Amino acid sequence: MGFLEQNGTVLVTDGGLATELEARGHDLSDDLWSARLLTDAPDEIKAAHLSFFRAGAVIATTASYQASFDGFEARGIDRGDAVRLLRRSVELGRDARDELADDGQERWVAASVGPYGATLADGSEYRGRYGLSVAELAAWHRRRLEVLADAGPDVLALETIPDLDEAEALMTVVSGMGIPVWLTYSIDGDRTRAGQPLPEAFAIARDVPEVVAVGVNCCAPSDVSAAVVTAGAVTGKPGIAYPNSGESWDAGRRSWAGSPEQSAQPGQQARQWVADGARIVGGCCRVRPADIKDIARAVAGTGYV
Repeated sequence: MGFLEQNGTVLVTDGGLATELEARGHDLSDDLWSARLLTDAPDEIKAAHLSFFRAGAVIATTASYQASFDGFEARGIDRGDAVRLLRRSVELGRDARDELADDGQERWVAASVGPYGATLADGSEYRGRYGLSVAELAAWHRRRLEVLADAGPDVLALETIPDLDEAEALMTVVSGMGIPVWLTYSIDGDRTRAGQPLPEAFAIARDVPEVVAVGVNCCAPSDVSAAVVTAGAVTGKPGIAYPNSGESWDAGRRSWAGSPEQSAQPGQQARQWVADGARIVGGCCRVRPADIKDIARAVAGTGYV
């Protein structure tokens, strides 16, 4: 079956790939973040994908979130090798999926497309408003999107988008590409990180046929329900929700602060998101395979409401 052609079954995506790689002993303080391991330890990325698959996720999100031609160039990696590494991110997800193919479970690979601000490695993705026009953002994203789409993922995950201008740029690029995409904003309360009302932000995706799901990620779990309801009401598309644990990122200190609000009952929260209209649920930063296992158990057999 094609992506999201599952007769109403809720799909579980993975958790924090970088979190899992750090738990496996890797220092990701480099500006490339988890994308550095595409060169240094690709087998570890595959192992992290396998951990989430074995926990019950059916979608692997690739290690391309912070990968870009600019970022690779700053590390002395030329365009040809950058293309190879972007393609490798998708291949590693497929390799992990193929290793488990004998169990009969259908699984998918989502090519992660992070925001422009992620490549600046200074927390800009939590602010937006980069000072670039929609056309400039579209041109910047196009090169990476074309490579990732050509690598053959099942879906492009346009994620952690802080700003409706950037979403508009992305919609310009993906329109007509012929590959499913999802769009998720990083939000604060009922607004994007850049401060725009969510109804306006979600409306950007309403008439783009490539967009198969709309929602939120990399946000507080407590902000999810209202956002998913709004996304469905505005777009008429299935919802998607994969928030952080509830801790917040301190870009200056490059560390997490606060207490995880999702860790106590992630499955119970996920069931509520499904009731609110989410058809894809999972976790983002600081969400581990054990949390995904709880979510997968909680939503097993749950139909799209």
